[in-house]
Amino acid sequence: MAQTLAQKLLQAHTDETIKSDGQIVQCRVSVVLANDITGPLAIKSFRGMGAEKVFDRDRIVLVMDHFTPQKDIDSANQVLISRRFAEEQGLTHYYEGGEAGVEHTLLPEQGLVKPGDLVVGADSHTCTYGGIGAFATGMGSTDIAAAMALGETWLKVPPTIRVNIAGAMPADLRAKDLMLMLIGMIGVDGALYKALEFGGPVIDALSVEGRLTMANMAIEAGAKAGLFAVDAQTRAYCAEHGSPCPDAAIAADPGCAYERVVAIDVTGREPVVACPHLPGNVKPVSQVGSLPVQQVIIGSCTNGRISDMRDAAAVLRGRKVNRKVRCIVLPSTPTVWKQCLKEGLMEVFMDAGCIVGPCTCGPCLGGHMGILADGERAVATTNRNFKGRMGSLDSEVYLASPLVAAASAVAGEIAGPSAL
Repeated sequence: MAQTLAQKLLQAHTDETIKSDGQIVQCRVSVVLANDITGPLAIKSFRGMGAEKVFDRDRIVLVMDHFTPQKDIDSANQVLISRRFAEEQGLTHYYEGGEAGVEHTLLPEQGLVKPGDLVVGADSHTCTYGGIGAFATGMGSTDIAAAMALGETWLKVPPTIRVNIAGAMPADLRAKDLMLMLIGMIGVDGALYKALEFGGPVIDALSVEGRLTMANMAIEAGAKAGLFAVDAQTRAYCAEHGSPCPDAAIAADPGCAYERVVAIDVTGREPVVACPHLPGNVKPVSQVGSLPVQQVIIGSCTNGRISDMRDAAAVLRGRKVNRKVRCIVLPSTPTVWKQCLKEGLMEVFMDAGCIVGPCTCGPCLGGHMGILADGERAVATTNRNFKGRMGSLDSEVYLASPLVAAASAVAGEIAGPSAL
């Protein structure tokens, strides 16, 4: 049968013949991932089920990124549990301190995930790796414990929504805008337990970093995975990051059956913003109104890569952050941080009056290094804006691209780059 990209990727990891969506199949996993919040829960379950050794010490990845640098005793103990487990099991890929970065930027950058892989992670944004043609999805810590022990998991083959994006891409539109537009169209449950498969001329031209951004937010539409075909751009990215990549393209078969096809034309579109308190509450930036902001966050697993830093710096260069705004810039890995330094972006950020911090998830989940007070409003390049997500239950978070976030920091209110 002609297979969707989701079916094709899962078929490569199971001995069962995939015949239809909804079928439950036992699959071999390529990589198992956890972090400083979810890792200890998985380790507790691992021990509780009587497991003694992980299935492959080279394919378990633990990244200390959410509450690090450790903000208090509880977060320090979380890391301690993970560190001791990594030492006990002899894990090859344990990242902490100066080697750590935001996990979903770190793994592709370090070549730990490759096209065609099946990746499961104890973090909902594990779906990021679909940007390089891997089937990647988040799971609960108990399922991750079983995968660490067995190297296998079961999955229900998801039906697929095909998303075709075409038109003339405006200069100030980014991948984040494209994904927010889609979520605004279909809703936060519009792809519940489905795969989103992206294609069309705009996607063909989109950078791999842009694809990773879009795949990252597939879960914000309820999706099990967000998938991009493997093409020349993917192969070039993988070669740059030391990850083997098949010579042949990995793509859906012609004539495969999609549950639904969604078309988006970006011609003439302006940047968008997701307003509180859902990623689906999307408006063009010009329709949001002149809302003052007290904080801007540029970073996270969604938009903390070097292309995002360059976008933010392009807006901030020669300008000053409004004195009423805290603009916090968090490059997502040490490699991104050093590249910012090499290109002079750090000087741009600091001359503009930004706070430049370490490679951490920090404020995205209301962890630390950027907590909102009562009544404060933030523009963030993160992926969620639920009530209380970044601090006070009386605060507000607006999601946007780095271009819009940086422009808002300068304007002191929600604004697109054209407003400057």
